[in-house]
Amino acid sequence: MLKYLFLLLAGLITLTTQAQRTLTGIITDTDNHQPLPSVSVLIRGTSMGTITNANGEFHLQAPAGNLTLVISFIGYKTKEVFVTDKQSKISASLAPDNKQLSEIVVTGYGIIKDMRSMGCSYATVNSEEQEAYAPIHDNRFQAVNLHPLSTFAADVDRAAYSNVRRFLNDGELPPADAVRVEEMINYFDYQYKAPTGNDPVAIYTDMTECPWEPTHQLVRIGLKAMEVSNEKLPPANLVFLIDVSGSMLAENKLPLVIKSLKVLTQQLRPIDHVAIVVYAGAAGVVLPSTPGSEKMAIMDALDKLEAGGSTAGGAGIQLAYNTAAANYLEDGNNRVIIATDGDFNVGVSSEGDLEKLISTQKEKGIFLSVLGFGMGNLKDNKLEILADKGNGNYAYIDTYEEARRTLVTEFGGTLFTVAKDVKLQVEFNPHFIESYRLIGYENRMLAAEDFKDDKKDAGEMGAGHTVTALYEVVPSKGDDATYPLKYYQMNLSNAYYNEEALTVNVRYKKPKSNSSKVFTQTMRWNSQKVTRIPDDFKMATAVAAFGMLLRNSEFKGKATYAQVLTLAESAKGADKEGYRAEFIQLVKKAQLLHNGTPAYSNVMADDDNQ
Repeated sequence: MLKYLFLLLAGLITLTTQAQRTLTGIITDTDNHQPLPSVSVLIRGTSMGTITNANGEFHLQAPAGNLTLVISFIGYKTKEVFVTDKQSKISASLAPDNKQLSEIVVTGYGIIKDMRSMGCSYATVNSEEQEAYAPIHDNRFQAVNLHPLSTFAADVDRAAYSNVRRFLNDGELPPADAVRVEEMINYFDYQYKAPTGNDPVAIYTDMTECPWEPTHQLVRIGLKAMEVSNEKLPPANLVFLIDVSGSMLAENKLPLVIKSLKVLTQQLRPIDHVAIVVYAGAAGVVLPSTPGSEKMAIMDALDKLEAGGSTAGGAGIQLAYNTAAANYLEDGNNRVIIATDGDFNVGVSSEGDLEKLISTQKEKGIFLSVLGFGMGNLKDNKLEILADKGNGNYAYIDTYEEARRTLVTEFGGTLFTVAKDVKLQVEFNPHFIESYRLIGYENRMLAAEDFKDDKKDAGEMGAGHTVTALYEVVPSKGDDATYPLKYYQMNLSNAYYNEEALTVNVRYKKPKSNSSKVFTQTMRWNSQKVTRIPDDFKMATAVAAFGMLLRNSEFKGKATYAQVLTLAESAKGADKEGYRAEFIQLVKKAQLLHNGTPAYSNVMADDDNQ
């Protein structure tokens, strides 16, 4: 009996061994016989593939049986190679496509040269590069008797702040549309208390005199998501989708991507898994799903990445989602993390097609987070949309320190969603507030009826995340107004008695649910001097004013850089990570770039006794 069992096991082992094999090979240029790095090698009809290393060599896990390899690279004619069941080593050469070469424009840094004369796999060009930002039109004041409800989606993204920092550190003022004020405000940590009830989010409200328009008031609304320790996070099924196209050559692009993802790799637990997909002229898998305990294997795969070629972004995203789906964890965190400058120029490149693809995968439980890198070619507008559609967040990584903060300090918040489709709807009491203006969130505004529509996409909050929104409000002159909602139905004297200025309604869904829940918080009218408000409120106010100055907003009122500095320095506090001190330095740089004279405003003067 044991003899037959041994024979059966031996047979199964033999069949398993035969079911998969390793193909190795080298790809060269037909003209100069030089090896070609970053060439895509795919098994036709599957999502299995890889790219060649710096020596033109590749290693690919393949199924048993005859198959066909599709070998492609930008500037060369695609070639198909038939591989028999008995073959394990393949040599192939690609012929230059002169027509394609004449049409290629790959952005990077350097000068245009013939790729083959250099023995290189890519061309670089010192050309007119452009960054792309979605236009922003500042929110305007709304009369409460005509528009009693203000509705918008929560936003925890903060890419705009680190991008603005990059401009200022390079001695330039950022373009106005690069300054999304809400992302600048939400860059900073605010000490809201975590929720203690059944809802995964808590609401906080307060108000103060508006520093840049003293006759107005400033209302702060804060949200705090539940905190989850890294040990208690569900297992993660991650796919790193990395842009290795020619536009990623610069030191602050692919080299910084590799360093950043190594930082994230160090945080992985044995229960987490990571696969790596790359895309340039084509897409390929360079590392199958690998447990977090094998950190050296993951980091070795990252170290082997090189940039070259055009950008088949759409094809890369599809392959990444296929890889995530193949390793899907029913009760886990399934997520694609894309690292790119956003320059999709080959394949599925239209925003409509990409949005549809990402939204479909989101409904299947695979979310998308976006890490933007580089300068001169950053497609900020596209990256922000992709993250929004994928139930993920968008961060711009300008330094290794920013990578550490995003992927280490806030590991759980970056990767684990605790509430999705988070919407806020604020109802104002006309007996206290005549009109209001939401500062920022221009691309997050929703119609009032969207608040109850569970099919309407909104923002996501990760573990421990905070959201802060500021309203500039004009106090009511006391005149009664025709008003159709809550505060009209209340007994007027009761409204005055309660001093209830507004109501905040928050609607959200749990990560695995398609139906929403709503909860409410009211705020009493309680005007106070800016000197008396908490440091966190002062800091948010300073950042808002700074953003309006950088945008040269028509609503900046009497705001000055000196006023911003005074507010920020009074709000610095312990500042353990040094982010608030860094902000102060950025304000000073912007002030010099505007040819301002450093001087402090008296906005913070304590005039209680005047």
